[in-house]
Formats: sequence, C-alpha cells, structure tokens
Amino acid sequence: MTAAARATLDVRRPADQVWQLIGGFDALPDWLPYITRSLPGEGGRLRTLTNAEGEVIVERLEAFDASARSYTYSIERAPFPVTGYRSTLQVVDLGDGGCRVEWSGTFTADGVTDAEATALFDGIYRDGLAALEETLAG
Repeated sequence: MTAAARATLDVRRPADQVWQLIGGFDALPDWLPYITRSLPGEGGRLRTLTNAEGEVIVERLEAFDASARSYTYSIERAPFPVTGYRSTLQVVDLGDGGCRVEWSGTFTADGVTDAEATALFDGIYRDGLAALEETLAG
C-alpha cells in the first residue's frame, strides 16, 4: 500500500523569486539547514546529501519543469523506513504577488506502519518549509 505526505507554505513573495532560491536540484543547503551538504552527480541528475547527523541520502531527479516551477525526485538510498519514495517540490503563483510552496511525496512503509512513515515525512516537509520561511524572512 502506498502512503503519502504533504505540506504547503504560503509566502508573500513572487513565485519566481522563491523558485530562484529552491528550484535548483542541488540547492537544498541554501535554505534547509538540516541538509549540510549536497554533491551533484551524473550531470546534475543525482544529488548526494549529508544531513546534520552525518547520514547520507542519495536522490535522483526524475522530472524538472522550470516553467511550472516544479521538480520530482526519488530516493535511491536513505536512512528512512520507506521504499518507492517519490516526491515533488513546486512553487505555485497565487496571482496576488504571493505564492504557495507545495512539497508532497508518496512511499511504501518498510518496517514501520503507514502512519509512522507518513508522520516522519509530514514532519520533514513541515520543518523544511518552516526553514524556508525563515530563510526568506532573513
């Protein structure tokens, strides 16, 4: 069975400005303090992330659409209790000078319940968007 997580953040900034910060597949350390390092590979299609605990996460870019301000990625290796992880990060123009950042993912729990896996990624997305909000405010 596939589980899902999702978080959103409304920002009083133009969508293009927010996308400029977060839209690069290798840009996580620019706005997400939990990720201390990102090394690109395979011509930018792969990123090897190091988190604050020193754990390594390897993610693959599956789709990138600059005009839609969106990219989708999968996890190849991570310390998370899931398989089949696929996530999308998108910036949606709200038409009023603001935008909505949407971060969502689907996955299959592995060794934990769907509720536990969902709670883990709900927290990752929520905390990540809170860090983005702080970065934009600073």
